[in-house]
Amino acid sequence: MAAVRNRRDTLFYGDNLQVLRDHIPDESIDLIYLDPPFNSSRNYNVLFRDESGKESQSQIAAFDDTWHWDIETEQVYQELVTGADSSVSRMIISLRDFIGTNQMMAYLVMMAVRLVELHRVLKPTGSLYLHCDPTASHYLKVVLDTIFEPPNFRNEIIWKRTSAHSDAKYKFPDVADIVLFYAKSSAARFQPQFGEYDPDYVERFYRYDDDDGRGPYRLDNMASPNPRPNMMYEWKGYSFPAKGWRYQKETMAELDAEGRIYYPMDGEGRPAYERRLALKRYLREQPGSIITNVWTDINPLHSSSSERLGYPTQKPLELLERIIEASSSEGDRVLDPFCGCGTAVHAAQKLNRHWLGIDITYLATNLIKSRLKSAFGLEAKKDYDVIGEPESVEGARHLARQNGYQFQIWATSLIGAQVQQGKRGADRGIDGAITFIDEARKKPKRIIIQVKGGHVGVAHIRDLVGTLKREKAVMGIYITLEAPTGPMQVEAASAGFYVSKFWGKQYPAVQIITIDQLLRGEQPLMPPVKPSYPQAAREPTVEAEQGQLGLDL
Repeated sequence: MAAVRNRRDTLFYGDNLQVLRDHIPDESIDLIYLDPPFNSSRNYNVLFRDESGKESQSQIAAFDDTWHWDIETEQVYQELVTGADSSVSRMIISLRDFIGTNQMMAYLVMMAVRLVELHRVLKPTGSLYLHCDPTASHYLKVVLDTIFEPPNFRNEIIWKRTSAHSDAKYKFPDVADIVLFYAKSSAARFQPQFGEYDPDYVERFYRYDDDDGRGPYRLDNMASPNPRPNMMYEWKGYSFPAKGWRYQKETMAELDAEGRIYYPMDGEGRPAYERRLALKRYLREQPGSIITNVWTDINPLHSSSSERLGYPTQKPLELLERIIEASSSEGDRVLDPFCGCGTAVHAAQKLNRHWLGIDITYLATNLIKSRLKSAFGLEAKKDYDVIGEPESVEGARHLARQNGYQFQIWATSLIGAQVQQGKRGADRGIDGAITFIDEARKKPKRIIIQVKGGHVGVAHIRDLVGTLKREKAVMGIYITLEAPTGPMQVEAASAGFYVSKFWGKQYPAVQIITIDQLLRGEQPLMPPVKPSYPQAAREPTVEAEQGQLGLDL
């Protein structure tokens, strides 16, 4: 496929390894942030147990967001071992000899091959931030050192993501995540970040105020750190320091005219010439306290946070804003290859960067599309590209054969429904649902969705009718890849109507709609429904901000 070479923002559905190889050119990305899925809340020892054991397999199978050593992993391992980069080959062989063939090694193999590609697409001026936890951070650092080279390691950032909790029975509580920060080369750009000063620091150092409206200030040394004979001059009766002044006479005159020089006085208000002059540094003119590699000022998202979208690994927007502002400029291109609920995409859009997001689940990509629409009013395929979603019946059929579960998620999204949460195969006849409010009774009503990607028959419609009765839902929608039969249409029609007095309409209680119809823009008949995904807060536009400030547009 042709690589993405324009400046359009793009959301990809698919395996990020394939997307990187098929779509992302060499040295085209300014900043990469990734938060790869890895379940570290499980028993640590399970990660290192040989996956050939039955006990280990049964334990590992309980987790969906972990990595396993299988034929695909073995193939990727062989690719790394026989690849052109001998340093990567030696590293991955050594890790396998040391760690063994287990889930941890599978994770490192699958990460290594992706990090090789991420290094390829990164510009020489670019940087990469990898978000992880202590379970695997030390191994990932070895992998990154090999691919990016040790001199390009910048920081191990510690983000305090939660307060202390009660898991201190045999260790100190885990309250932090790690972000590994690497540059592509010595040419990588970086902009220091500043935060609020500590109140105690302000009270201690900014203790002077002339009541002239410029606020508190502190006193700073005006002496040169090195001997400077040309700076050894008297200023308004005050003798020069031992090594001379820090400033030339012209600059001293400017500072004096601006009222930035502190002239010591004695108790009677006369100049104390024996004391040193000092420079006034006003608090309001300082950039703030410089941010270090320990971040304790960004709060995690709690259940009541207005940002929360219900995604289990969602990170605060402020965290991504700091990373993006530190290592990119407006107009740069930001890539998140494991974009999840799209916090990096959201932050990049907000900060006027171009972005590329990749995820292998439609649950994530649908959530991102909903987030971009609610926060910025952006429409998929109009304001940004979407690549990897089926655009034809044949494409939908391919997805259904490839991954039936993802097909269900994609199909339900075509009518604005939310996928049924829970274990696969235990949906009780419900693949998705839509909720709406019938204001006549002020009670939420449910529409149940069923999706079929294969053989269809009248029994499916009878089952749907039974599910509606069991779940006390008022309507059911049957989405099918194949054309429905005549008996299916008759059975659906016999289910009758749902009548809404408030909306003044009646709607078929059971409707059948095909993927072909949906792709052509048709929709089932439904009352007005609320959005199926949690909505992100609307971001203010530039025009709105200027209006609030009273500026001319």
